[in-house]
Amino acid sequence: MPPRDIDTSRRPFVLVWELTQACELACKHCRAEAQPRRHPDELTTEEGKELLDEARAFGENQLVVLSGGDPLYRDDAVELIEYGVDRGLRMTLTPSGTASLSRERVREVADAGLRRLALSLDGATPEAHDGFRQEAGSFRQTLDAARAARDAGLPLQINTTVCAETVEQLPAIREFVDELDAVLWSVFFLVPVGRGQVLDPVDPARADRVMEWLVDVQADADFGIKTTEAPQYRRVAMQRQRSGTETPDRDGVGRRTGITAGDGFAFVSHTGELYPSGFLPEPAGNVRRDSLVGLYRDSPLFESLRDPDALQGKCGACEFRNVCGGSRSRAYATTGDPLESDPLCPYVPEGYEGPLPDVTPAD
Repeated sequence: MPPRDIDTSRRPFVLVWELTQACELACKHCRAEAQPRRHPDELTTEEGKELLDEARAFGENQLVVLSGGDPLYRDDAVELIEYGVDRGLRMTLTPSGTASLSRERVREVADAGLRRLALSLDGATPEAHDGFRQEAGSFRQTLDAARAARDAGLPLQINTTVCAETVEQLPAIREFVDELDAVLWSVFFLVPVGRGQVLDPVDPARADRVMEWLVDVQADADFGIKTTEAPQYRRVAMQRQRSGTETPDRDGVGRRTGITAGDGFAFVSHTGELYPSGFLPEPAGNVRRDSLVGLYRDSPLFESLRDPDALQGKCGACEFRNVCGGSRSRAYATTGDPLESDPLCPYVPEGYEGPLPDVTPAD
């Protein structure tokens, strides 16, 4: 089934499994507030294999992202990649840019059948990136790993966080994405959770201007672009097309657009909780005792997030709610309610006179 035809009420386009929260880095934006030690209650290798077996029940070619922390902190990561590949899953990986991500390690995960390697680049210079990651040498190590992936024939994705500290770096980072022959640039707009609560987001008007620029970049780029926790990118693209009915084209790697927390996206924590997103840490259940497939399809939390008519505030009144819907994670982080309005979006529907969202994070 082509990705764009997936029924997101039945299966996620993206299933993320947070293998561990352990990591050598202490990045300023880290949702997991990662630390060097692994949690004693992480899913075991056998429990992880059971999770991958159930992920296969969603249907053929289910996309699974092994994330962290640093998923390569676990010595069974390659075994789990191989197991998932053997089960017909599309296995991808988001390791940290550290010295442990050697050329040999990249070749090892490629040989295991990995479909894509995603690396984070949050600055276009060692000073900017290493400062954000709070680890000297991370910039060089990330670029070395990216080139190793290219040499191994492993498709590369670059992830970039957008906040006040990084936004001026975006044009220069875009050049690296091109130079590294990445297939996709995932541009993540900060959600104030974990360590990210101390960072300053871009203001809503600036966010829209960044998205307008991304629309222009996509028109000329050889790589695809997707935004994470910023579904209003679709609204911006549609307004640029001067149409309120047409949806923007899928990106250059065949991805269905419009994936949001709980609607095409699901996240399994290192201890088995199922969240709509890692940035929306409200559990629907735990895969140790509950069915992954059943929770995704039938839990009240996930069902509510797939209903655009359940949205509140200006998101609920917006004519773009069926193609955008706002970041449910940011709404949760700032109000405690995932169905409230997304404070990053400056758009106010015509005739709407209700309350406007506050950008202050919820206690």
